Amino acid sequence: MTWHLTYDVEEFRREADAYLTADPAGSTALISVSEALRRHGPDLYGDSGGHPVRFGWWRAHRDAPVEAAFLHTPPRAPLFGPASPDHARELARTLRADGAAHVTGVKGPDAPARAFAGEWAGPGGWTVTGRFRLFRLGELTPPDPAPPGRARPATEDDVPPAAAWMKSFAADIGEDPDADWTANVARRVADGCLHLWETGAAPVSMAARTPVLAGQSRLSPVYTPPALRGRGYAGAVTCAVSRSALDAGAEQVLLFTDLANPTSNALYQRLGYRPLADHVQVDFS
Repeated sequence: MTWHLTYDVEEFRREADAYLTADPAGSTALISVSEALRRHGPDLYGDSGGHPVRFGWWRAHRDAPVEAAFLHTPPRAPLFGPASPDHARELARTLRADGAAHVTGVKGPDAPARAFAGEWAGPGGWTVTGRFRLFRLGELTPPDPAPPGRARPATEDDVPPAAAWMKSFAADIGEDPDADWTANVARRVADGCLHLWETGAAPVSMAARTPVLAGQSRLSPVYTPPALRGRGYAGAVTCAVSRSALDAGAEQVLLFTDLANPTSNALYQRLGYRPLADHVQVDFS
């Protein structure tokens, strides 16, 4: 029983693809992040502090199926797909033995993330800093009444203001507020995955999704400037981008919500999203 580690995204996808695609909802983040790295290179997620992107998968023996996987894009925390607590504890031991001192936390399904944290940092050496819920779309239910305005795909002209909104969104969720989101937004626009809600000639809200991969597409982010919130724009643009995912062939449309935000959780459920699994983000002391 062992974890296999690599810096090669192609090797990771070759070895772990059957595991990833067997549960594309549970593995949504691993699928979308690894595919983005395949398309755009290892520097996609900015300064790693000299630590390269790393991938891993677990199998009982050479010919056995993969039963767990993770990826790590420093300085972000390692990210799990579906895994058992035993898999998670073994990964913590494997990374520690390999000298991965730059691991500062972990994200993933509740049980394996907590198991990894306990093995890595010991009792009292870690704190849950975020609780999230993965939702899957059932029957899409447009908001009624709909707010004034219309949805449209973003264009190249929308990249600068949308990048500014992405910076504000990043600051809201505790990510680097100084990062430049221009290239990220330009890729989303080129893929047809960023939509705006506009009233008159002015955008008032945005929502994006990942490309359809393994039959799934995940929404992120949904953002409305603070001065324009409470008017139904977020629900309308979320409905529009959800529809675009279905039209693009998605069999599963997914999103993560922050459980500390009951307003957004209620909104997505009114639109037809149903809970699948709880995830946590853990930071080490």
